[in-house]
Amino acid sequence: MAKHFINTVEGFVDDAIDGLLRGGAGEGLARLDAPTGIRVVLRDPLPQGRVALVSGGGSGHEPAHAGFVGAGMLSAAICGDIFSSPPVDAVLAALRAVTGPAGAVLIVKNYTGDRLNFGLAAERARAEGLAVEMVLVSDDIALPDAPQARGLAGTLLVHKIAGAAAEAGADLATVAALARRVAEQVRTIGLSLTSCAIPGQDSADRIAGEEAEFGLGIHGEPGAGTIPLTEARTLMEPLQAALIEATGGAGDLALVVNMLGGVPPIEAQVIAEAVLTGPLAERAACVIGPAPFMTALDMRGVSLSVLPLDAELRALLDAPAGPVSWMPARALAGPKLIPLPATSGEVAPPPSDDPETRAMIETICATVAQMAPDLDALDARVGDGDTGSSFAAGARDLDARTDSLPLADPAALFVTLGRVLTQRMGGSAGVLLSILFSAAGHQAEAGEAPARALRLGLERMKELGGAARGDRTMIDALEPALDALVAGGSLDEAARAARAGAEETARMTGARAGRSAYVPGEHLSGNADPGAEGVARLFEALAANV
Repeated sequence: MAKHFINTVEGFVDDAIDGLLRGGAGEGLARLDAPTGIRVVLRDPLPQGRVALVSGGGSGHEPAHAGFVGAGMLSAAICGDIFSSPPVDAVLAALRAVTGPAGAVLIVKNYTGDRLNFGLAAERARAEGLAVEMVLVSDDIALPDAPQARGLAGTLLVHKIAGAAAEAGADLATVAALARRVAEQVRTIGLSLTSCAIPGQDSADRIAGEEAEFGLGIHGEPGAGTIPLTEARTLMEPLQAALIEATGGAGDLALVVNMLGGVPPIEAQVIAEAVLTGPLAERAACVIGPAPFMTALDMRGVSLSVLPLDAELRALLDAPAGPVSWMPARALAGPKLIPLPATSGEVAPPPSDDPETRAMIETICATVAQMAPDLDALDARVGDGDTGSSFAAGARDLDARTDSLPLADPAALFVTLGRVLTQRMGGSAGVLLSILFSAAGHQAEAGEAPARALRLGLERMKELGGAARGDRTMIDALEPALDALVAGGSLDEAARAARAGAEETARMTGARAGRSAYVPGEHLSGNADPGAEGVARLFEALAANV
């Protein structure tokens, strides 16, 4: 069973609502003080003389629906149990609470439970004399043969545009007509890498590890089929093609990039880049997102919604909205690039060649590429799993620059390496090695031999980095190797010294520097420090090939 932050299954939704209202998104909101099962979040205070907008549905889609209650959007949201339509009494209570003489528009997603419960509540409200119009949203285009299309994240555009009209003082007929117009024209399709896990229930993910499901619903319902898991831009292609076809292939569109709950922000941005540089971008006049607007618990997926735009709809879409969960529409634009500031007169040394130095750099780059996965795996046991990847990023950049390096000038080469490593090698290792090579370059300029210059550069690295031999870092392999070279030893002797130092780190049960310093000793014992292991392998490769 998946793990969740939860007190009790019975109180899950109530706790979530109160957490919303107590937190930063809850300003200007309240809930009805009502019997168990009636969960209504509403604006406080309610605007007078305005058409009310009411929506809702099962919980588990947060921030929808309560997160969109506020100025310019919903007047009230009714929250059911997880993935379950709220009862008739809850919908009716919301209508009674917010419907004034101007009337109310009830926005409903096209699911059987919602149609029945919301529809009956609307009928009872009308019988009580309330002016209520109901609008049904069925924006899903993934299942063309389905008898009824589902309501998905396109519903939010109905909320936004109808809400802006109501906020501006439009009458009930106008607001309802706008809501129906948007509901009829908006189109949505989704894709996910996983299904979702419902708190308190056993759940098995039906989506295989090397597949993505195309067109699944926001309750985990199966979609139109699976496609192979591949790069993000390729995964986004069928979604964009379906939306372009569904909207006639011409005219401006508003585009919503909606995350379904389990997508980390960095992956959401990768998805946005794939979509906003894809075929939809040619028609998208504005984009909303990427952000989680209508989720499906922890589903690791995305949905795209589009709405054909004219001047009226664009103006209503751009109107201000109060809920913090809403993200304003933004015109598409490429990343703004600001020129890199000019260097302060620093001139790169001219390239030069030295066969032995070239062979050493080529060996280092090839060895780093080969050992990167092993070092990442080793680092995952004691750190954050990126040592090999960080080394490899620096090595790739170095390999691409080899022909432009001053290979025959050790002092200039060391200084240049110091600059290169800070540009491409991430994490603290890049900075530390940059310090080492920069300091070594200055020592070589002062007349020190290369090995001695590197050893003095290591002292500077130790001073600024705060680590020393015995602290379970790369220094445990690097220092004895450089000491062997300074003493006149061969690369073979340096490699043996580095290997002994790396093996010693595997016997250490405590670290005093780096991420390993935060890892309990039992997880360190038997695992060499990945930086030290990398240094040992590099010296072994140099000894064998140079």
